[in-house]
This record gives sequence, structure tokens and C-alpha cells, in this order.
Amino acid sequence: MNATIAMITLRGLFGRRRFLLLFVLPVLLVALTAFAASSDVPAIEWSGTLLDALGLGAVVPLMALLVGIGVLGNEIDDGTIAHILAKPLARGEIIQAKLLVAVGASALVVVPAMFLVGELAEGPSLAFGLAVGSLLAVIVYSAIFVAISIVSSRPMIIALGYVVLWEGFLGNFVGGTRMLSVRHYALSLADSVSGSDLLTKQVSLPVSLVLAGVITVGATLLAVDRLRSYQLAGETG
Repeated sequence: MNATIAMITLRGLFGRRRFLLLFVLPVLLVALTAFAASSDVPAIEWSGTLLDALGLGAVVPLMALLVGIGVLGNEIDDGTIAHILAKPLARGEIIQAKLLVAVGASALVVVPAMFLVGELAEGPSLAFGLAVGSLLAVIVYSAIFVAISIVSSRPMIIALGYVVLWEGFLGNFVGGTRMLSVRHYALSLADSVSGSDLLTKQVSLPVSLVLAGVITVGATLLAVDRLRSYQLAGETG
């Protein structure tokens, strides 16, 4: 990993006040879970909504979206990407640094939150399962959103559409789409690791891990290829 590119990206993320907004939804998720856990309502009745639909289905992808789009999209928007591309760096090296920063920053926000909600809902086993599952989701989502930030001139709209329509609506109501749903890969891993009755996987663990790997590698290679094309277009112009 190129440490210089990583440090520039980190300063760009943490130097913006809006990065603090990333903590709002995770904190809200933990607060809602704490409230539900303190009530007399059995966890089985609210866990699907808070842990799966809100946690894995909304908070995790949205946080990964904001960071994944930001690590490269901001530089493309303001034109500073030209300074990076002007350096004698392999495009794969740039994408690797951006992706690792995106994964690290997103995980910093969502993994502890998912661990806490698991601890509040049931205990250490569920907490660990949700932490591991959310980390897997962050890795795959980060690769997808970094690629989208290069492929599309409207990355935020495309990424939000993907999260809401594919991961949210279709992933819940159209069975076949679950095989290509990052949320269900995370749920499968969390369920397998925790063994909790509060989670119910709908995609097998081997299939989830294989497809998660394929999507991550594919999205990363696409990002590298498009970044090379971006350079060529700039030089030709």
C-alpha cells in the first residue's frame, strides 16, 4: 500500500467536519437497541428490525457508501485527482490505498456499533458475529462504492439507488436477488459465527464467502481499469 496516498486520503476524510456525521446513525442504532433491550419485549420480536433491517440493511451500507464514494469521488469532483495521476504510481497501487482507507474508516464507525447492538440484544456471541459480519459487508461495499465513484459521474445517486432498491427492497422481497446481496452475505456470516436464534441466514456461508470475494475482486479490478482510462482520457485531451 502506498502510505503517501493513504495519508492524503485520511486527511481528506478526517479533515472534513461532515465525517463526524458518520457517527450519527450508528449511535442512533445503539440507542434504539438499548431502549428495546431494556423493555419487556422479547428480543426475537425486534431483532429482525434493528439488527438486520436497520443495522446490516441500512447503517452499514450507508456508512460504507459515504466513505467509499468520498475517498476518491471528492478528488475527482474538485480536480485534485490530476495531481495524483501525474505521479509515477501504478493505478492499482492508488486504488489499493484508497480501498484500504475506505475499509478502515468505515469499519471504525460500524463494527463497534454492531458489536454493541449484538451485546445489548443477546450477548458476546451475537456481538462477535455481527462485528465479523459487518466487517465483511464493509469490505465488499467499499470495493463497490469506490468503483462506482469512478465509473459514474453521479456516484451518490447510483450508490443510493443500489442500497435502497437492490440491497433494501429487492433483497427483502425477491428471493433470487439475495444471492447477489452483500447484506445477506453479512447476515450469513454473522449467523454462522454467532449461532444465534435472533438471526436467520438465507444464503449458505460457502456461497456467501465465495460471492463476496468475487464481487470484491471484480469491483476492485473495474476501479483500476477505469482509473487507467481516466488517465488516458486526460492525456489525450
